[in-house]
Amino acid sequence: MPVDPSAFVHPNALCESTEVGANTRIWPFAHVMEGATLGSDCNICDHVFVESDVHIGNAVTIKLGVELCAGVTLEDYVFVGPQVAFTNDLWPRVEFKTPPEEFLPTRVCRGASIGGNVTIICGVTIGTYAFVGAGAVVTADVPAYSLVVGNPARHVGWICACTKRLPESLVCECGRSYRPAGDAIEPI
Repeated sequence: MPVDPSAFVHPNALCESTEVGANTRIWPFAHVMEGATLGSDCNICDHVFVESDVHIGNAVTIKLGVELCAGVTLEDYVFVGPQVAFTNDLWPRVEFKTPPEEFLPTRVCRGASIGGNVTIICGVTIGTYAFVGAGAVVTADVPAYSLVVGNPARHVGWICACTKRLPESLVCECGRSYRPAGDAIEPI
């Protein structure tokens, strides 16, 4: 998919990728490397760095100063807050470099939100509509609809797709209902 003619790349951005979807906006001082793929209706804010082998779905917002390392996948409708850092090498050394084929992939599933200044250690999956609170350090998988905070990030409750914290009944004031599904919850 070549850069869609409706996509906007600011003159002070560097977009080396040819795979940018319709109506995606790339703002000043962002750098999107060759080999990255961006879906439609995305908003890539100032000073975002997107490495090769990063896959961004549709309607994704990536705020200021985010670093997306090779191997990161953001599914549709993901929100990434300012200054979020993704990693892809558990044991980085300059002298003894890990080959790129051994980098650990990270997946952020549909509708998940990641607060500002979060660090995400590679190899994890952040589940559908999960919510990671600002400043958290994610070192393990985050179940769908889970609200996690802290260092290391820990589960403190469940959250509705509409972003309201769920009561024990798992029935949101917006009308959505959920039920347990393994270590996560799912809509009824």
